[in-house]
Amino acid sequence: MGGRAASGTGSQTTGGGPARPPRLERGRSALGPALELVHTGRAPTRAVLTAELGVTRATAGAVAAELEALGLIRIDARPSAAAGSQGRPSHRLSVAEDGPVALAAQVHSDGYRVALVGLGGRVVATTPGCEIIDPDPADVLRSVVEAGVRLLAASGRVCVGAGLAVPSAVAEPDGTALNPLHLAWPAGSPVREIFADCVREAGLGVPAFAANDVNLGALAEHRHGAGRGARDLLCVATGHRGVGGALVLDGHLHTGSSGLALEVGHLTVHPEGRPCHCGSRGCLDVETDPLAFLLAAGRTPDSDGSLLHQARELLLTGRDDPAVRAATEALVDRLGLGLAGLVNILNPDRIILGGLHRALLDAAPERLRAVVADRSLWGRSGGVPILACTLDHNSLVGAAELAWQPVLDDPLGALAAP
Repeated sequence: MGGRAASGTGSQTTGGGPARPPRLERGRSALGPALELVHTGRAPTRAVLTAELGVTRATAGAVAAELEALGLIRIDARPSAAAGSQGRPSHRLSVAEDGPVALAAQVHSDGYRVALVGLGGRVVATTPGCEIIDPDPADVLRSVVEAGVRLLAASGRVCVGAGLAVPSAVAEPDGTALNPLHLAWPAGSPVREIFADCVREAGLGVPAFAANDVNLGALAEHRHGAGRGARDLLCVATGHRGVGGALVLDGHLHTGSSGLALEVGHLTVHPEGRPCHCGSRGCLDVETDPLAFLLAAGRTPDSDGSLLHQARELLLTGRDDPAVRAATEALVDRLGLGLAGLVNILNPDRIILGGLHRALLDAAPERLRAVVADRSLWGRSGGVPILACTLDHNSLVGAAELAWQPVLDDPLGALAAP
């Protein structure tokens, strides 16, 4: 980003041609923070951007112009003033609706889904999803990438990177899925390496990333959903099988020393309960997931359909069924016991629930909050807000956040890379 530093005079002209956005030297370091502010909705106007960055109005304007020139944001120079406001209204900032996208994929026990996700967490396009998962991760991920390539070709968009969400703890730094049991994949599958190989073989030429699906859902919710504004955010969710957790501290995922933090599914909440694949009994993983709900309600799961969909439908349609009510109360009590233990250890300022846990919160909000308050010291001193996740496909959006992160860190460097 050569050239002289931007002055307060605005854009420069050369040879009588059209005005061009100023090139920055000092302002380059502000490009990433500025893009993240617009990306997360925290800088809807240039005035807010100026205040958040702590720079002059001229520098903020130059930074915004540079991001617009890169095709990442849009500047509305003629916004309408708010009622009762005084002075000239500030230019409004938004992500570019026709800008680049990340290829995002989520694999789970009932299939996979692929999407294109733009800045701001916007899902631009998505596949209907596949409902069959092969026991060979290479075959699955090759199909995933092929579906993404078709989406990209149809969209005509530039791709900045690819991200993958998997229902397993992903060890760092190798990117191996330690326990993808619900996928029938071998333990220790090098999913990040396989995914990157598939992306490279498809000719995309972009970086590829992989991480745990609940971690990525929490990251997406923190940036774009129910977790926005939280400092210490705890997310607990059950998708198609099992239970996962994630913790976001000061805007960053807490993954522990090797990426394995917050394996909350193996908290014991019913000592005499069902055997768990970890070797214990009565873990959250087997006591509060969709299969547990269906069995507790006396239903035989349909092996050909999504367990999550079956559990949600039963929760909605069976409210007058005593067996469904009893199953709901049992799962809420066990979930609340697990959340209370996590609150005692972590002291989060907000809890968000996803998957079937979100539906259980909707079905019995007071009961769940009462269990957590009764069983946690912090709950008795005022309580911790417990909210439902608000993003559809938050793990997909979180997978895209992985791919977008290099651009958020250094927009010029990332977009100039081959």
